[in-house]
Amino acid sequence: MEVKENEVTVKGPKGELCRSFDPKTSIALEGGVLVVSVGSSKSLGAVHGLTRSLLANMVEGVSKGYEKLLEVVGVGYRAQKMGEKLVLQVGFTHPVEVVPPAGISLSVEGTNRIKVAGIDKESVGEVAAKIRRIRPCDSYKGKGVRYVGESLRLKPGKAGRAAAKKK
Repeated sequence: MEVKENEVTVKGPKGELCRSFDPKTSIALEGGVLVVSVGSSKSLGAVHGLTRSLLANMVEGVSKGYEKLLEVVGVGYRAQKMGEKLVLQVGFTHPVEVVPPAGISLSVEGTNRIKVAGIDKESVGEVAAKIRRIRPCDSYKGKGVRYVGESLRLKPGKAGRAAAKKK
């Protein structure tokens, strides 16, 4: 770890991350521990917590890394890897290609599981959200791209609504 004014560089076995922080905060490296301190203003408490959690995410990212799992649900819906690109067939007339940014790796397990991995928590979450946004889950049939473990409430549709009225 290296601190220069308000710019922190963290190195680990998975890679290196560098980020600059708010000049109102002071960051010091004391005995291998990053210490964040701010002035006594009440509004700086949020900046202190944000800075602390961003530093913790950087340290965890370069040591363990982050990953998000997505699943593609639907008849005929599938994902496949072509070189570095991810190709999704999710009910459009054409396949959708996703090119990962630098530092992010995409992998496909089977035909319906996508794994987004990297060392920066913010960019891993952003890429996973962009992939999910290509075809969000339908609220009637549940088809689309969703996070693994995401719960989805299905609506009954016209037939279900008519049956409920007859009772």
